[in-house]
Amino acid sequence: MDSIVNINWNKVTPCLILLVLELVSEFTDGATPAEVNKHLELGRDFLARGQLSDALTQYHAAVEGDPNNYLTYFKRGTVYYALGKAKFALQDFTKVLELKADFTAARLHRAHVYLKLAHYTDAKEDFLHVTNADPYNEEATAQFYKIDEYIDDLRLAEAYYRGGDHRAAADLASSLLEVSPWAAPLRQLRAEAYIALNDMFSAVSELRALSRLQPDSTRGRERLAALLYSLGHVSDALKEVRECLKLDPEHKECFPFYKKVKKVDKLLLECEEKSEARDFTGCMSSANKVLKIEDEVTLVVYEAKKWLCSCSAKEELYSEALQHCGAALELQRSARTLCDRAEALLGLEMYDDAIRTYKEALELEEGLQRAKDGLQRAQKLQKQSEQRDYYKILGVKRTATKQEIIKAYRKAAQKWHPDSYQGDEKKVAEKKFIDIAAAKEVLTDPEKRAQFDAGADPLDPEAQRAAPFHSPFHHFQHGSPFQFKFHFN
Repeated sequence: MDSIVNINWNKVTPCLILLVLELVSEFTDGATPAEVNKHLELGRDFLARGQLSDALTQYHAAVEGDPNNYLTYFKRGTVYYALGKAKFALQDFTKVLELKADFTAARLHRAHVYLKLAHYTDAKEDFLHVTNADPYNEEATAQFYKIDEYIDDLRLAEAYYRGGDHRAAADLASSLLEVSPWAAPLRQLRAEAYIALNDMFSAVSELRALSRLQPDSTRGRERLAALLYSLGHVSDALKEVRECLKLDPEHKECFPFYKKVKKVDKLLLECEEKSEARDFTGCMSSANKVLKIEDEVTLVVYEAKKWLCSCSAKEELYSEALQHCGAALELQRSARTLCDRAEALLGLEMYDDAIRTYKEALELEEGLQRAKDGLQRAQKLQKQSEQRDYYKILGVKRTATKQEIIKAYRKAAQKWHPDSYQGDEKKVAEKKFIDIAAAKEVLTDPEKRAQFDAGADPLDPEAQRAAPFHSPFHHFQHGSPFQFKFHFN
């Protein structure tokens, strides 16, 4: 017995030793048929319960245990297909057909993967194979005859886009994507068509879908980040450009863009945090820093001006707030920015304008509670303001002489003459100038002054109906714009 197993190690070559070790390793690492079957059974159970990831794990183990079993590849390929992982499904179905070329089910599955990828020529070839092997397969036959139509539609969609008919290109691409939802070129075509149509939100949705189909595409991430930034979605843009840099830390477009977006995002976040902390001056400072970095992308500029509008109104810098709100609203009509503008108008006692602004906000966003509450408050303040204090308007005592009243009137009228102001400030001046003129009329007329001192406003429309008195200023309304040509000699 000993002589049979006695080996002369001096005659054993290194190659033979390696071969023996590989055979031993393969024998010890390989799974038994029972273990492979167990993995397949578990995979089938998980698949029946819809637990695709767990099923995939079991099929991975089955393939590793028996790498020459075409059924294990086929079952794993069907799970990849269900998960939308086209690349891996295609690899598994192709491997099946390498091991068993006449396995019709695998060829039919691969044809469908090709179809979803818009690889129409490859799909047509596989459908043809299936119909030759199974002439009664209605699904394969129907798809085989539709392929040429899909090919023609794809060429036509591309021609529409090149010819500038972007709506037709988008519509035809949409029709094809119902058949080929995994086709990255089709999604790219529809995204470009949406951008050309200025339908940016649809383009973003399309580019997001494209990034899921092509997770390793730096170009896709960079394009999506730039589009989100152009829409003022700075935080979302930052996330996408970071994904780009994960793929390529020195990407020539993503890296400089990342530095800019990161700064803008930090400053806009500061605006929000400082506003919540009632540090309105700090909020305005951060917003102005954004405008030093970005002065071209409209909706990012809007975000900064929106904060300037909001925080200056809260800081009670009402005239300044009107300027900032007006600048923001020129870029984008927003219900919340309109509410900020209305707050500034209330601070300036321009109640009619505030009411109109709150109503406009509600037209944009019908359920906005802030606008509803603000409108009620503005209407209440307007009603309270109808009894004007003419002494307070001119800044004189109730015992002031006519000469003192005229002097105060001239000083106030020169200060608030509308011709000295522009834009929203001109409206403020017009309103104040109307009140100043009304105060002078009442307080320099003994009869009207006596009526006012008795508690009645002689310029009030209700009072006019109760008495035959008619004021030359009866047509004045709070905030009503018109030209003035007064002289103060």
